[in-house]
Amino acid sequence: MASTADIKNGIVIKIDGQLWTVIEFQHVKPGKGGAFVRTKMKNVVSGKVVDKTYNAGTKIETANVDRRDFQYLYNDGTEFIFMDKTTYEQMSVPAVTVGDAANFMLENQDVQLAINEGSPLYIELPTSVTLEITYTEPGLQGDRSTGGNKPATLETGYEIQVPLFLETGTKIKVDTRTGDYLGRVND
Repeated sequence: MASTADIKNGIVIKIDGQLWTVIEFQHVKPGKGGAFVRTKMKNVVSGKVVDKTYNAGTKIETANVDRRDFQYLYNDGTEFIFMDKTTYEQMSVPAVTVGDAANFMLENQDVQLAINEGSPLYIELPTSVTLEITYTEPGLQGDRSTGGNKPATLETGYEIQVPLFLETGTKIKVDTRTGDYLGRVND
């Protein structure tokens, strides 16, 4: 058990059997009345964000979340298979747990897996990844300077909007949090 004094960004708290990650917090000491802690928390499984306020000194139950380095091996159709980079043990992770991260993962890519009591909670990717465009409509002459966008399919099968001048085979940097195009990557 911990108290509200132990609350910090990234800590995982167990409330009613569910795990919540603290996104931001603020210790408040008003002129009148007791101090309290205002938090914004995200449900580890569903991704739902809520605000919760605790009186100072309240006991909270923290959960032990182990973040370890894994390598993504392959998708067998229903689950994603990862290998622990230290023990070389393989772990199957359901597609629901992987979620949108699947749009940015290539085989043999390094990721961080958050694990609680032996079960995977979520996957942490780097903030940006380099992917190749496998298909996009060819740009027309004169499209180089205009600010328009067009759809492009990446090697993971995910479709994003890219500038008109990009062609099939171009490697680009993609933001894994938003799915936005960040720029070209020169080999």
